[in-house]
Amino acid sequence: MPILGITASSITGSVQTSYQSISTVTVSSSVSSITFSAIPATFTHLQIRAFCKATTNDSNVGSIFGRFNSDTGSNYARHFLNGSGTVVAAGASVSQTSMFFGTGVNANQTSVFAANVIDILDYANTNKYKTTRSLSGVDVNGAGGFVQFMSGLWMNTAAVTSITILPAADDFAQYSSFALYGIKGA
Repeated sequence: MPILGITASSITGSVQTSYQSISTVTVSSSVSSITFSAIPATFTHLQIRAFCKATTNDSNVGSIFGRFNSDTGSNYARHFLNGSGTVVAAGASVSQTSMFFGTGVNANQTSVFAANVIDILDYANTNKYKTTRSLSGVDVNGAGGFVQFMSGLWMNTAAVTSITILPAADDFAQYSSFALYGIKGA
């Protein structure tokens, strides 16, 4: 029985979505942040794909954070939900100086990098605040790991022209990689 009188066979047209590489950075030696600048306003959304780890030896798995247009004011809100198979956690905070972008691992985890996909929605729209959604996770070679969902809000209507990505502690380790894509279409 169709829902609300619509069946899949009655939908016409197609959704055309394309991804275009804007920039890729692979860390050759540790760095304190990654910045994508001069981002063109010709796309509908942006996406960052990151594989990263921190140089910290802290035993906790850290987060990565993001800022837009070099804004270090308390103009961000962030939310998260994560699970490790045995522990679930959730939280939110407002009036922050950055937003959650994803997760990273510490230097103690040899050859392990966290995977992150960060969407920045309607980044060039100057009529609304900017929102992000992220999916990230890590498997520590069978010795644990987790998946994390995050969202963020930048309380500013300016178009996003630069993005800075920061580790929770220390620097991004060698071979961390960050790729910025522009999305056209839906």
